Amino acid sequence: MTQFIRLPRRRVWARGILALACTSVMTMTGFPSLDSAEAAKPPALKPGKRCDELFGLKGTPAKQLPQADASRVKDLWDQYAYVNPGMEFDGLNPSQQELDAAGKDYKKFPHSDPRRIYARFNAQKRWTNFDDYLTKQYIPNQGNDPRGDAFEKKVVKEMGLTGPDWICQKEVYFTDPDTGERHKRVLDAYNKKSREIVEMKSNGKPDSSQTPADKAWARHKGWKSYKYTFVFGEEQKSEARTFMKDMKQTAGKDATGRDRVREYNFHSDHKPQAPKKAESGPYRRNDQFLSNGAGKNTGSRGGGNDLIRQSPPTPKTLKDQLDRIRASDPQGRMPRGPGGIDFSTLDLRYIGKPVKGKGLNYAFSAKKVDDEYAAGWGGQEKAQLISDAFFTWLALTPDKFWVNLNPDEPDRVMDAEFGKTDAGRILLEADLQMKHDFFKAMDPKTGLGKQFWASLPKVNGRPCFTGIRNWIEPETASVREQDGGIYILDAPLRLKSTPQDFDTDPGGEQICNPTEAERDQAQQVIDRMIVPEVEKTINTAPQYADLRSVYTARVAAEFIRQQDAGTATDYHDVINSNDVTKWPLRAPNQDWDKNELFQEYRNIFLNGEFQYDVDTDEGVMVYIVGGVDFSKQPKRNLDPVRFRAEHPYKPRTAQFAVGQMTDDADKDGNVMLGGNTAGQSTGGDEDPTPAPTPTDKPTEKPTDKPTGTPSSSATPGGNDGRHTPPAEDPDGNLAGTGSDTPVGLITAIAAALAAAGGALTWWMRRRRAQQS
Repeated sequence: MTQFIRLPRRRVWARGILALACTSVMTMTGFPSLDSAEAAKPPALKPGKRCDELFGLKGTPAKQLPQADASRVKDLWDQYAYVNPGMEFDGLNPSQQELDAAGKDYKKFPHSDPRRIYARFNAQKRWTNFDDYLTKQYIPNQGNDPRGDAFEKKVVKEMGLTGPDWICQKEVYFTDPDTGERHKRVLDAYNKKSREIVEMKSNGKPDSSQTPADKAWARHKGWKSYKYTFVFGEEQKSEARTFMKDMKQTAGKDATGRDRVREYNFHSDHKPQAPKKAESGPYRRNDQFLSNGAGKNTGSRGGGNDLIRQSPPTPKTLKDQLDRIRASDPQGRMPRGPGGIDFSTLDLRYIGKPVKGKGLNYAFSAKKVDDEYAAGWGGQEKAQLISDAFFTWLALTPDKFWVNLNPDEPDRVMDAEFGKTDAGRILLEADLQMKHDFFKAMDPKTGLGKQFWASLPKVNGRPCFTGIRNWIEPETASVREQDGGIYILDAPLRLKSTPQDFDTDPGGEQICNPTEAERDQAQQVIDRMIVPEVEKTINTAPQYADLRSVYTARVAAEFIRQQDAGTATDYHDVINSNDVTKWPLRAPNQDWDKNELFQEYRNIFLNGEFQYDVDTDEGVMVYIVGGVDFSKQPKRNLDPVRFRAEHPYKPRTAQFAVGQMTDDADKDGNVMLGGNTAGQSTGGDEDPTPAPTPTDKPTEKPTDKPTGTPSSSATPGGNDGRHTPPAEDPDGNLAGTGSDTPVGLITAIAAALAAAGGALTWWMRRRRAQQS
C-alpha cells in the first residue's frame, strides 16, 4: 500500500521560492548557483601553532598584556633587522634591448636572474620607468614577508605571548551578524584561555583586506567575551586612527568598563638589509651624498638614501606615485615611504667619526606631516644641495666665503669660484630676500609697521631714519661632540642692522638729514621692533630653508676640517683644493648668474621697491625704501650632563637613522634618516637572519606581516702644506668627547663669509607729498 505524507504548507512554499530562484538564475546565467556550503564542504581551518614554537622562543617567560591602550616608553624604542632579498638588485639599470629580450614570462627565470625582474616590469602597466618600478614597488614589496615575520617574532618575545595557550597563525571565521557574510581571518596570536586576540602591524596602518573581518568580529555577540589588541610598529597613520576609533565604538566595553579593542604602540623601526653576498655584488647602488668616493666603495648607502631616492621632484609626481603604489598595494603593506616627509626642512644634524677608508655615518633631520600627499617631494634635490654645500665648504679656502651686494662695488659681488656653486647662490639670494622681508615688516598697514613709524624720531615733523645695512650671521649654535662625531642640535641665525651711507645716489628728495643722536635713536627702534620679527622669519620661514640647510652643512664640514687637521680623512684631498667642479650649480639653476642678481638689486636700490603712505606733520607722505655674514660661528658648549638631560635619545636616534628612517624621540614631529659614506648600507654590525626566497608578490596571508676625541697635535693631516690645525676660538667651542672639556673648532668658521660693508642697503626717499 502506498502511503502519502503531506508536507507542511510553509515548507512547500519555501521550496517553490527556491525553485523559482533557481529557474531565474538558470535563465540569467545558464547555470544554477549553489551556496558554497551546499556545493562543497569548506576546507578545514588551520589550527595554528604555539607562538613560542613557531618562532623558536621556547622558555621565554609569558607576560600579561596591557589591559588598556599603551605605548612602549621611549627608553625601549629600537630597531630590528631583516633581509630584504630585493635589495640585491637595487642598482639594476637595464637597456631597452635587455628589457625587450626578457619578455613578460618572469616564471621562466630563477630568482637570482635579473631578467626575472625585467619580465615582471614588462608584464605590469602602472609604472613606465624601470627605476621607479624597481625602487618604489619591487624592492619594498620583497621585504614585506621578512619584515612582518621579524616584527612578529619580536612582539611575541617582548610582549610574552608564549606558553601553551598562545597560538599563532590560527584561522577562524568571523561572521557579520548584519549580513551573514563569513570572513576568513588568520589571527596573528590567539589565547582561548584568556580570551585575547593580538594583531601585529609592522607599519602604522591597518590592512584594508582585513578590516571587514575585524568589524564583523566587533559586531558579533559570540565574540563579546574576547578582547582585541592591535600592536603597531610605527606611528599610526590617519586611517589607522579612524579604524581604531570605529572598532572601539563598535566593540564597546568589557565587564570592567574598559575598551574591548586596545592599541599598543610598540615603536620599533625596521632595518632592511641586503643579503650578505650582495653587499659588494654587481647590482648594488651607491649614492654620492657626502661621499668622496674614497676607500673600498665608491659612494654612500643607507636607509635614508633609499627613502630619498623614492622622493619624486614635484607634488604632482608624488601624487601619481602614491596612487600607483596604493593601486598595486591596496592592503597598505608597503613600508613607510617619503610621503608625509617635508624635505624642504631637511638638515644635516649628525656626522659620525670619519675613519679613512671606512667612511662615516651621517643623519639628516626633517619634519613630518600627517597627510602623505601633502609632502614628500623634492628629497633628492634637497639632499644633493646639502651634500654639495658640505663639499663646497671643504674645497674652497675660507677667504672665498663672501658675498657683497654693495651699490658702490658692482665688480665685487662674490668670489668667482664661490659663484659657481649652489652654496654661493643660496647665500646671495638669501641676502636679497632678507631685505625684501625687512621692508615688508615696516609696512604701516600692519600693526607692527604702524607702531614702528610712530616710534621713529621726527625731523621737521617727518619720521626719519637713514640708509641702513642689514646682514645675516650665525647665532650661538648648540653642538655636542661625542664618540668622535658631532650632533648639531641647534644652529640658529640672527639679523644684524646698522646705519650706513653710500656714494651711489639713488636720486629723489632725501626726506631728512638726522643728527647722529637721531640716527642712533632710529636704529634703536629698528633693532627693537623690526629686527626680531625678520630674524624670526629667517629662522622659520620656508624662503630661508635652503640657507639654514647650507649653514648646518657648513658646521658639519668645519668639524671634518678639524678632524682632518689631526689625522687624514677621506676628505683630505678635497680640503682647500679650491676645486669645486664636482659640485657645480645644478638644474634648474645651472645658468644662474650673480651679475643678474646684482642688477636686480641695483634696480631696487635706485628705484625703490616698497611705497609706504606714512602720516607726518605735513600730511600723508609716500616713502620709497629699498649681506649674509657668517664671519663668526659662535658655539655653546653642551656638557654631557646637560646633553643627556636635554637630548637623551639623540645618539640612539642618529645611529638608527643610518639604517632606516626613524622618529626622533627627542623632537616630536621630526624624523631622522641617513647612511654611511663608505657604502655600508646598514651602518652597523648586525647579522640578520638568512635571506628568504623572493616572492615577487605579496604574501597570501591576510596579516600585515611580511610583514673619539680629536687629536690635539698641531701637525696637519698631511704634508702638502694646504692644511692648518685649528686655532683657539674663545667665542665658542665644541664639547669634548664624553666630557665637558672644550675642543677648539676650526677658525675657518671665523673667516669672512661676507665682505665688510657688503650687505644690501636701502635709501629712504620722498617721491611726492599728499594732503591729508
